[in-house]
Amino acid sequence: MLVEILFYVFATILVASALGVIVVRNPVHSALGLVMCFVTSAAIWLLIGAEFLAIVLVLVYVGAVMVLFLFVVMMLDINLEELRRGFTRFAWLGWLTAGVIVLEIVGVVVSHAFGVDVARGPLPQPSSYSNTAELGRVLYTEFAYPFELAAVLLLVAIVAAISLTMRRRAGHKAQDVGRQVAVRARDRVRIVRMPAQVQGEPQARPDPEAPVEPGESR
Repeated sequence: MLVEILFYVFATILVASALGVIVVRNPVHSALGLVMCFVTSAAIWLLIGAEFLAIVLVLVYVGAVMVLFLFVVMMLDINLEELRRGFTRFAWLGWLTAGVIVLEIVGVVVSHAFGVDVARGPLPQPSSYSNTAELGRVLYTEFAYPFELAAVLLLVAIVAAISLTMRRRAGHKAQDVGRQVAVRARDRVRIVRMPAQVQGEPQARPDPEAPVEPGESR
């Protein structure tokens, strides 16, 4: 009974967070909503005994991938006004995707009408069973090539994100380390000789006709 209550609580939070990802206008807030989705999904996986997947979801996706998302969102300097202006062009695709997802969820809910037993939970496993070892066996034997392909795709995505951040933009100020190291003090510091001033007397100005010594400027 407690497991079912926790499932419905986490499922409600997960649905609300997913709606926040697609509804909020600020991309940073949307990314934070996606973090909540990952954490809540990890909690649901803990309820079904998939501890390794839950930990990996928190450590990899929340701790690494989402940080990368936030860096990309903040470093790309996205023009939100221009992005919202063209949003309606792809609204039909978003509605189509949402409709397909709703049909899939409804199909799972009513699947018992087609003879599928959805009330039966996972079979209990012996104490010596390790889902981490089982997952590693399947991942590195039957799905070794898809796993390597996913790694290559992630590498390409990282390189593309770095390339987008390094593009030339109007008003962009880049740091030239070589020029900073080659700076000399006499090129930046000005030494001006002023005559002594007695208190109460007007301040004397330097003679513009006086010769200037090397390394001295006015």
